[in-house]
Amino acid sequence: MIDFGFDPLVPRAIDLPTAVPLGPVELASLDDAKIFAAPQDPEQWPAWRDRLTQWRTDARSRLGFTGAAYDRPEGAWSAGCFAVAQVWLWDELLYDFETHRFTPERLLADARVRLGGLDGLVLWHAYPVIGIDDRNQWDFYRDVPGLGDLVATLHDAGVRVFVDYNPWDTGTRRTGDDVVELAALVRDLNADGVFLDTLKEANPALVDALEAARPGIALEGESKLPLARIADHSLSWAQWFADSPVPGVLRAHWYERRHMQHHVRRWNRDHSVELQSAWINGVGLMVWEVVFGTWVGWNARDSATLRRMLPVQRALADVLHGGDWTPLAALDPAATAAGVYASRFERDGVTAWTFVNRGDADWTGPLLGAADLDVRSPVGDRFVDLTGGRRLAQPDPVRTLVPAHGIAGLLRLAPGATEPGGLDEALALTSAVRDTRDGTFPHARSRRLRALDPVARASGPPDSGPDGVVVPAGTHVLTARFRARETGMYDGAPYVEEWKPLPPRLHDQRTLERVVRLSSDVMVGAREVSNGEFARFLAATGYRPRTANRFLAHWVAGLAGAAPAPWPGADDQPVTLVDLDDARAYAAWVGGRLPSEDEWQLAAERPGFTRRRPVVWNWTESEHSDGRTRFVLLKGGADHATPGSEWYFDGGPRSADFSAKYLMPGLGLARSASIGFRCAWTTRTDTEARP
Repeated sequence: MIDFGFDPLVPRAIDLPTAVPLGPVELASLDDAKIFAAPQDPEQWPAWRDRLTQWRTDARSRLGFTGAAYDRPEGAWSAGCFAVAQVWLWDELLYDFETHRFTPERLLADARVRLGGLDGLVLWHAYPVIGIDDRNQWDFYRDVPGLGDLVATLHDAGVRVFVDYNPWDTGTRRTGDDVVELAALVRDLNADGVFLDTLKEANPALVDALEAARPGIALEGESKLPLARIADHSLSWAQWFADSPVPGVLRAHWYERRHMQHHVRRWNRDHSVELQSAWINGVGLMVWEVVFGTWVGWNARDSATLRRMLPVQRALADVLHGGDWTPLAALDPAATAAGVYASRFERDGVTAWTFVNRGDADWTGPLLGAADLDVRSPVGDRFVDLTGGRRLAQPDPVRTLVPAHGIAGLLRLAPGATEPGGLDEALALTSAVRDTRDGTFPHARSRRLRALDPVARASGPPDSGPDGVVVPAGTHVLTARFRARETGMYDGAPYVEEWKPLPPRLHDQRTLERVVRLSSDVMVGAREVSNGEFARFLAATGYRPRTANRFLAHWVAGLAGAAPAPWPGADDQPVTLVDLDDARAYAAWVGGRLPSEDEWQLAAERPGFTRRRPVVWNWTESEHSDGRTRFVLLKGGADHATPGSEWYFDGGPRSADFSAKYLMPGLGLARSASIGFRCAWTTRTDTEARP
């Protein structure tokens, strides 16, 4: 077993909750907590709650916190933004590669049925593709046709839109200052929020510029938010926050109840602990099912739990965030002994309990403690099973099912209390959720989208015929090398149930053995297709792509609808700024196709295989899809290499065995100045490969 110096399946010290001393303590020592750990002994809970209240009062006084930013009507929405999804702009639920259009209705319908709907959406745009050429993070938004219309459609559906800011993008082409560029993007797209990739907080100048561009803008960082910045950041991730065995309290949300946090553990297949902490604290979840091209979808059990949570949280948001909050409220001793815990929220005669069960067995016994049972009105309070979706008679004692490792909710309405708006709708939604304990991971395997069809030479190649390197028929065993990025490779997640991946497990060099069977010889072009050759193809066929965006954008534009032409002296350079379909069209014209990634590698390891200059990555016939992400394996490397960050795409010329997984953007954005192609020829079905 390799010793990495840490166990990736165990929380790091910085992930752990912070113990709260009940004796003399410097209160400021608690300022840096992620979660305030709860004591095991219920007898200590009242003193623990008192200490948290003392800390909050002291911290607000020390920092001069007023909550003014949360009082702005235009920013109030963020407190109710319980469910946010981080979605690749070209996720196949959001974009249709066949019709070349965005399909937000499909994405939102899927989220509504499986997850309970979304309140916000982070439109992830550049990483892990950025760095393939000199395009910067702003280009990957601004070059997208119809992006403003997509944002408007999401707004019409009641979904808030976040754009992504990559502060590490310093090696691509420079335009304006990041502050200016991001503020302009927010204003132009009418974005509601900004996700601060890799950051805990934005600098004050950026906050001011974004607020001027979009009053009420919401900023959300990726890690623990410093206490002083809760004043101007209305949301934050609770990423890789380990909870205590007895559920603890989220520091930032306790400090300002209107500060929305989103629990997220991106590589987890079991989200029950995140769900419980969000439920008992009255906060939300970041639903991230495709992590930079890697499928990490939610299982049926956790999806059902989320579908029960969200309608209740939305209907009771005012109570959860504006009522009196009692963490670890006193319950029936038998429930506590069974591992059942609860928060109690009360406002204007409306009392909500959010229960979690840390135990391995369902709890169906009494729940409420004697104090809560004693305050019931003699006239009779009304009780509601929130997560069961039913109104209860007034039983004594009050009971409802709290599933093992699950959640439950109970509402009490005092005589004369006004029911929360939307309660009936919430109950209808929760009652419709089918009970399931299926925590099986819903695997999604990628499939190769095109078979390597048998083709014969046609009349299109140069007069001398194709010049190529022959890969003989037979079985070939080859080794593919790649950098372990968050994208993974063909199938499966690079990390499973791990806490934050760290070097050397992140971005290290890895290998993959592949077995390829060729039933006949395959000839792979000796060099890439050139600008001159592609120009002759355009002239002979009149080819025009369905989506023209970025097509041969570096060529000289033709007049009066004529085809563009290469710059003088560039005829022998490899043609670039063509996408996979453009390359396929040329290959078909010359009676061939594109080589698979394996054929490309086998040919490149033989004499006669050459590279045009400048060196560019090569498209291969390796388009895959798992139903959510399309990707291609690029081969060969490129002269272009973007400096400054390990998050950029692989650059520089590469050995024949190196492969790079390229997530496919749509609407022409896959076209890159660093990607060309070469052709291959065969006479019958020829390739069977096992990833």
